[in-house]
Amino acid sequence: MKVGGKLKNNFVFLMFVLPGAIYMATMILIPIGYNIILGFKNVDMLNFLNKGSQVVGFETYKKVFSDSLMKDAIKNTFVFTFWCLFFQFPIGLGLAMLFSKSFPGSRFLRGINLIAWMIPMVAVAGIFKYMFNSDIGIINKMLMGLKIIKEPIMWLAYGNTAMAAVVIANVWKGVPFNMILLATALTTLPSDVYEAATIDGANAIQQFFRITLPLLKPAIISVLTLGFIYTFKVFDLIYVMTNGGPGSSTEVLSSLAYRYSFVEYNFSKGAAAANVLFVILMVIGFFYIHLVRQEEQEIGA
Repeated sequence: MKVGGKLKNNFVFLMFVLPGAIYMATMILIPIGYNIILGFKNVDMLNFLNKGSQVVGFETYKKVFSDSLMKDAIKNTFVFTFWCLFFQFPIGLGLAMLFSKSFPGSRFLRGINLIAWMIPMVAVAGIFKYMFNSDIGIINKMLMGLKIIKEPIMWLAYGNTAMAAVVIANVWKGVPFNMILLATALTTLPSDVYEAATIDGANAIQQFFRITLPLLKPAIISVLTLGFIYTFKVFDLIYVMTNGGPGSSTEVLSSLAYRYSFVEYNFSKGAAAANVLFVILMVIGFFYIHLVRQEEQEIGA
C-alpha cells in the first residue's frame, strides 16, 4: 500500500509538472537551441528553402562583430539601459516612499501611476512618437510655452535627441514597475527600528541612508536586475519610435537582430546577434543568483 501510494503521489506530481515542462521545451529550450545552431551556419534567403546552408563555425560571429552596426548596437544598448535605470529607479523609489505614507488620495494616485505599467509597450511607443513629433508634438509646445526653447526641436531626427526621447518613454513606462516592487518591500520594514532611531535622535536623512537603504538591499538588487533585463532586451519601443535611426544612433541588439533576419534576410547573422544578447542577459542572471545566494547566506549567518 505504501509503494502504491508513493507511485500515485509521483504520478500526480508528474501530471502537474509535465505541462510546464512541455511548454518550456517547445516554447523556450528548443527555439534557443535552434537559434544557437543557426548562429554557427550560413543561412540566408538564397539557401533557406533549399537547405543548402553549411556549418561555418565562428565565421558568422566574426562577420557580425566586424560590422560597425554591431559595435553601435552594443554601445547603444548599454547607454540606453544605463540612462533608463539611472532615472527610473530613483524616481520609482521616491514614489514608493511617498505612497507608503497615508494621505488623502494616496491610493487613488498610486493606482493612476500603475496605468503606465499596464499599457502595452507598442501603444506607449506610438504615443511618445507623436508627443515628440516636431510639428504637432506636445513636448515642443510645452517647452515653447515655458520659454525653454524658441523653436521646435526635431527630436527623432538627430542621434542624441532621439536617444533621449526613447529613454524618456521607457522611463515613463518603467517607473511604476520600480515603484510597486519597492513599495511592497517598504511595507515589510520593521517600524520599531525607526522608532528606536527617532528616540536616538536620527533625522529623516540619516534614517534613509542608515536604515531604509540597507534593509531594502535585497529588493533593490531584484529591481535593478529585473529592470536591466527588461530594458536591455527592449525591441518594440525602439522599432516603433525610431526603427534604430536616425542612422544607427538608436540601434540596439534586439533591433539589429531583427534587421539582420527580416530586413537583410541573413538569418544566421540575426541569430548570432540574438545569441550575443542572450549570453549577456544570462551572465546578468547568474550574477543576480549569486547575489541572492550571498544575501541569504549573510542572513542565515
